[in-house]
Amino acid sequence: MIGMTSFGDLLGPQPVLLPEISDAEEALLDKQDPVLVAAAHPSASIAWAYLAEAAFARGEAAESEVNHDIVAAYAFARTGYHRGLDLLRRNGWKGFGPVPWNHEPNQGFLRSVGVLAKAARAIGETDEYARCLDLLEDCDPRAAGELGLD
Repeated sequence: MIGMTSFGDLLGPQPVLLPEISDAEEALLDKQDPVLVAAAHPSASIAWAYLAEAAFARGEAAESEVNHDIVAAYAFARTGYHRGLDLLRRNGWKGFGPVPWNHEPNQGFLRSVGVLAKAARAIGETDEYARCLDLLEDCDPRAAGELGLD
């Protein structure tokens, strides 16, 4: 019998549900400095997502369109994205298929991709922006909306 994934695709891959990185997640929820959390848990995409989101927010508030904070957000987001790819692959992801937004441990990766998209758009890297949107759509069609990219 062929099972249906939670995304309704009878033949597609099963959704990847990343494991919790509870030490990093708890530290961030306890309002610890994301820089220290990222240094202590460099494989935790969620720490890089926090750093990227904060840098992007500072960059958006600045007077110049492209600035240090936007570039920092891009770098933090790219790090979170790559660390997330590593973890996804270790958990059976083949480079495509569902990575559900509603599974909280997946959100560090998805949030990193979202900030990477925003920062790429801000610096004029339209191909990267489009790739990020495509990846989010493939992972979970709801993710872009959750990340303010719709």
